[in-house]
Amino acid sequence: MSQIRFDGKTVIVTGGGGGLGSAHAKLFAARGANVVVNDLGGDVTGGGQGTSMADKVVEAIRAAGGKAIASYESVTEMSSAQAIIETAKKAFGGVHILINNAGILRDTSFKNMTEDDWDAVFKVHVKGAFCMSKAAWDTMREQNYGRIIMTSSAAGIYGNFGQANYSAAKMALVGFGQTLALEGLKNNVLTNIICPVAASRMTETILPPEVLAKLNPGSVSALVAYLCSDQSTENGSVFEAGAGRYVHIKWASGAGYRSPATDGLATIEEIRDHFAAIKDLSRPKLMNGISDSLNAFMA
Repeated sequence: MSQIRFDGKTVIVTGGGGGLGSAHAKLFAARGANVVVNDLGGDVTGGGQGTSMADKVVEAIRAAGGKAIASYESVTEMSSAQAIIETAKKAFGGVHILINNAGILRDTSFKNMTEDDWDAVFKVHVKGAFCMSKAAWDTMREQNYGRIIMTSSAAGIYGNFGQANYSAAKMALVGFGQTLALEGLKNNVLTNIICPVAASRMTETILPPEVLAKLNPGSVSALVAYLCSDQSTENGSVFEAGAGRYVHIKWASGAGYRSPATDGLATIEEIRDHFAAIKDLSRPKLMNGISDSLNAFMA
């Protein structure tokens, strides 16, 4: 099989100055892509800013013979997101791939979580992905080509103590990504969602050093790059990736229980008496979209 290349493609990686973003940017550049490394340069909680993080990644890419420029704008406002897109077009002539990777943490128990903790996390993860995707959307549709990656998390799929804000934001990106996948398909704009397990500034606060040592971000980047390649037609899928393990995540429904009541109004006691059947997943059925779910109820 031929090597997967990205020659002539322009990739924007948000949060590209460290961890996963840096690994993504370097891999795309090594395979011929023009890369825009976007990073505000703040700390893991969203405070501060600077140019050094993005600059270091760009320098490393150029030293290896690749093509890259730095971008320091915030992704959380539409005007700055549009400026990032225009920077890419001016430097490289277009935009083909968007990796929504920027994120922050404000971890604390829900009892101690403030409104600002909630809003700050949603602003970067969810609004940031919205602004960047919206800013790139018309260009991708008009050229009949685009690849978008949403970066979710196992915390979004399963929940995680002390991360109510982060978990909710990451699950929002699943629904957002799957909806863009439906709306972009006719214009060959494909969107997928990854749930990475990798060493980064964000995971070093919750994982021990001996575990982090085994979680090279480049392991995740290989899947991201494949999903963005011309050899992949995958769309609207969710994947967990890390430490060399890659898993497709999909919703499944059990057989459930159907009330014999002609009006469909089960009693509370009926729910109690059949709750084991409602919870039973011994015969799961994969749900491929909202139509599968609706059809099961309307059957």
